[in-house]
Amino acid sequence: MDWMFTVLGIALIVMGANDVFHTLLHPSGQGRVSRLCIDSTWGVAHALGSRALSVAGPVAVVAVIVLWAALQALGWALIYFPHVPGGFVYAAGVDQSRYGNFLEALYLSVVTLSTVGFGDVVAIDPWIRMASPLESLIGFGLLTAAVTWFMQIYPALGRRRALAIRLTLLDRAGYARSIGDADPGAIAWALESLAVDLVQVRVDLLQTPESYYFRETTPVTSLGACIAQAVALSEEAGGAVGPSVRLSGSVLREALEDLAELLRTGFRLSGSTPEAIFRAYAADHNYDYTWPDTRGRQQP
Repeated sequence: MDWMFTVLGIALIVMGANDVFHTLLHPSGQGRVSRLCIDSTWGVAHALGSRALSVAGPVAVVAVIVLWAALQALGWALIYFPHVPGGFVYAAGVDQSRYGNFLEALYLSVVTLSTVGFGDVVAIDPWIRMASPLESLIGFGLLTAAVTWFMQIYPALGRRRALAIRLTLLDRAGYARSIGDADPGAIAWALESLAVDLVQVRVDLLQTPESYYFRETTPVTSLGACIAQAVALSEEAGGAVGPSVRLSGSVLREALEDLAELLRTGFRLSGSTPEAIFRAYAADHNYDYTWPDTRGRQQP
């Protein structure tokens, strides 16, 4: 019977480690357990409104880290459980009979995973003495992974917000209406640089998909609320006289379509056209997708 606890514990440990690997190290950036946790948090936040959505991303990431730690702690506790209390020596003053065997195993696991090492319980079972240092290494690695994860997310958010602000400024300046009058070389450069920024956002969403669930608190910094300006620029460029502007507009349009396809397949947004997908993207973040026309009016 004891071997069943060991097998189950190993299964939980492997499941947690596999999810960390696929979330942080695999190119797809998607672990099943973490994605389920993040999606569930996002769904609950949607039901609570915009204020809850604004903190859904950070809360979801913290919840995933806690879940990873819980899987490791519980898995190792199941491994220790058959060996409690005979496989351990207790310090003077610690009466093991006051605690349940499983709670004691969980305590040992948490202390080892956190690398605290109070020293009040010491393993004497040879197998446990060999295995328990591995849990400490996993705990240290998990802490490092959590810090690394945050370091990956916030630069991606910064690039996305910077693009949103740039599109907002172009909209305010009436840039789309000026494409036919401005210098073709400058227009072509501006359109291609926007395409590069959109490609970077696509890569960020592919490698750190959890960044999608960070809702900006203002429409000025929300890409979903501002991306209509990029669509308008690509369409205005498509009707321009200069071939260089038309070519740059085509590049921008391809970048928009590529981003829309990732949003549709990676985040289950509905829509048969990029505009429809972007509209769903804005709505998913509780923002309106507004279309700037060539006369400067805002069309819903």
